[in-house]
This record gives sequence, C-alpha cells and structure tokens, in this order.
Amino acid sequence: MPFLRAAFMAATVLLCAPLAAQTSATLTLPQAFQRVMAAHPDLKRAQYLHEGATAEREAAAQRPALTAGIEIENALGSGPSKGFDAAETTLSLASVLERGGKRAARTALAQGRVAALDATDESRRLDLLAEVARRYLDVLGAQALEDISDAEIAQRERTAKAASHRLTIGASPQSVSLAADAALARARLQRQRARSARDAAARRLAVLWNEREPHIDRLSGDVLNIPAVPPLQALASLLDRSPELRRFANEARVREARLQLARAGESTDFQWQLGARRLEATNEWAAVAGLSMPLGNRTRAQPAIRAARADLATLELEREADEISLYATLSEAHARLSGATSEVNLARSEVLPRLAQAESAAERAYQSGALSFLEWAQVQSETADVRREQLAAAIDAHRALIEIQRLTGESFLLSSSRSSAEPTR
Repeated sequence: MPFLRAAFMAATVLLCAPLAAQTSATLTLPQAFQRVMAAHPDLKRAQYLHEGATAEREAAAQRPALTAGIEIENALGSGPSKGFDAAETTLSLASVLERGGKRAARTALAQGRVAALDATDESRRLDLLAEVARRYLDVLGAQALEDISDAEIAQRERTAKAASHRLTIGASPQSVSLAADAALARARLQRQRARSARDAAARRLAVLWNEREPHIDRLSGDVLNIPAVPPLQALASLLDRSPELRRFANEARVREARLQLARAGESTDFQWQLGARRLEATNEWAAVAGLSMPLGNRTRAQPAIRAARADLATLELEREADEISLYATLSEAHARLSGATSEVNLARSEVLPRLAQAESAAERAYQSGALSFLEWAQVQSETADVRREQLAAAIDAHRALIEIQRLTGESFLLSSSRSSAEPTR
C-alpha cells in the first residue's frame, strides 16, 4: 500500500493552511507521518515478521529430505561372526514420496500466512497513523485554544483600559476597574493553561517518533476547516476496503489451504530406500531396495479434516459480525461528524457574527455611559465561550473524521470547500 494512501489522515487536519508562512520549526501532519513511519518500532518489527513468514514459505516449498545411511550387520559377534569377517555393510539412500499434493498444500498455507501478515501490517500501520492524527489534533486544538485566549486577552485589555479611564474621570467606582483587571488576569491564566496543554500534547505526539523534547513552534492547520464527506450509505459501501474486512479474504485462503492440507493427509506417502550391501564373507556386493507405507491414513486424517471444515465455516460468521460492528462504528462516527459540523457552521455563520456586532455596540455604549461594565463583560464572555464551544465541536468532528477515514481508507479533503471552511475571526 503506497505511503500517500496509507497516510490518508493527512486530509483530516491539513485544513488548507498556507505553507509559505511556515518556519523551520513548523510541523505539518505529513511530516509527522514520515517521522513515525521512519522511527516507530512496531513498523520495524513488522519487517522482521514478514521476513520470517517468507522464510517459512520457502521451507514449506521444499521437497522431503534425502537420508543417507550406513548399516553394519553380523559384526563383532562370536564364532564365524567374530570381528568383521562375516559382516554385511549396507550403504543406503532413503526419502519419502509424498502423495496427494501435500507440498503444494503446505506452500499455499505458508503463502496465505504471508498475505495475512501483510493485511495485519496494513491494519497496524493505519491504526498507528490514526493515532498520530489524533495526537496532532490534540496539539492543534491546544494551539487554537491559546489563540482564542490571546483574542480574549485583547478584549479584556480594552475593557480594563476603558474601566480605568472611567475611574479616572469619576464615572465609575474602583470596584469596576478591579473587576476588569481580575477578568484580564483570568484570561491570561486561561492562556497559560492552554500553553501547558499544548506542551503536554506536543510531547505525546513527539514520543511516537522517540523524541523526548520536541522543538515545535507551531503546527500547520486550521481546526475549524472540516472537509465534506459523502452520505452514510456511500461510506458503508467502502467498508469492504477496510483492513478489518480485507483480512478475512486472506484468512479464508489460509483456512482453505489448511483444509486442503488436512485432505492431503488421507493420501498415503511411500517411504523408499535404495542402496548397496557389502558381503564380507564372500567379498561380494549386492543391491538392496525397500518400500514401505503407513496404514490407516484416511481414518487418522478425518479429525483434522472436520476441524479444518468447521474453522472455515465459522469465518463467514466472523466476517458478518465484524461487518455489523464496523457499520455501527461508522454510523456513530458519521452522526457525530454531521452534528459537530453543523454546530461549527452555525457558530461561524450566525452566532459569532452577531456576538461581534453586540460586542462592538456594547463597547461604544459602555464608553458613553449607556451600559454597565457587567453587561459589556458578559458579551465578551459569551464570545469567548462560543469560540471554545465551536473549537470543541470542530475537534470532535475531526476525531470522527479520522475514524471514518481509518475505516474506509478514503480521503475527503478534495471535496471540501475553502470558502465554507474559513474561520470567523
């Protein structure tokens, strides 16, 4: 699976950020993917597991080994057999003649295990990249919270300045100025909390590529940009591409090969032997040959055949159960995405523009003495709260989108609209 397709979550949080404004310490999601793909031990471990499975396939394709032997009879006895005078020495070459396609069945079983391991590797890789996207989103969300706090601090600074001016001219009591200063200090505390959360989230992200002290100034992306996705039924039709369901095709081949190998056990293998015998008593050579076969193979093979048939029959039920579970997860994620996207868009198009107008009007009214400080501060608090709620909804939408893309392996960034994704400032 190509890296760009494996890194489908790049569409989740790339969010149309301008790359020209990036600095050397700015990290993008594809860069985070590349670091994890290059350094994470799980992916390196998968390489060795694949090498081991390939070696097992090569071993399964080998023919039965030839056995060279030597046998001495009638030696070191008594009387005429004293010493080696009457000894008979046999040099032989023996092996097994396999019947019933056993070697082909072993090879098919080993090849199926290699394919199943490839599907497991793909699933593990996608799960890991999804975790990278989630942690990247955590850092980006904390970064956005810090930006919201910066905007709130600017609001509170204007409020404190206006309250101080009105106190100076005797238009308001000192308590109003002190309350404004306290609100400003609280906004600064919110920003400090956001910075601490960002630093912690950055460490959780960087540890995925084994970096303990990350040096990241900014992350590239805008959380408020949410790509559009197809309807639920269109997404459900893509579930067959998910690694969780694709693995059943590989597992079916493994179990079918196991059944074929069990059936091959009904066929009797012949053990043959050819050689030459030295007769010391007459100083002559003679050829020897042997052929043997075990009895009752068909009866002994029946339990293994029944077990392999039952194992194969349960696979379709396992797939059906997983498909139901995946559809339930997809349906829940799609509902979360739809609801959160509506909340983000509603805040962007209706709530925040009206609050911006209300805040501007409240500032003018306070400065003219037509509005109390508490009323102006309430409008400012409402604006900051709505922005934080909008951010929380956007983060929830992206988490749902990561899950949808992990399940389907599809990217939906190209279907998003830049105009509809512009955040309200």
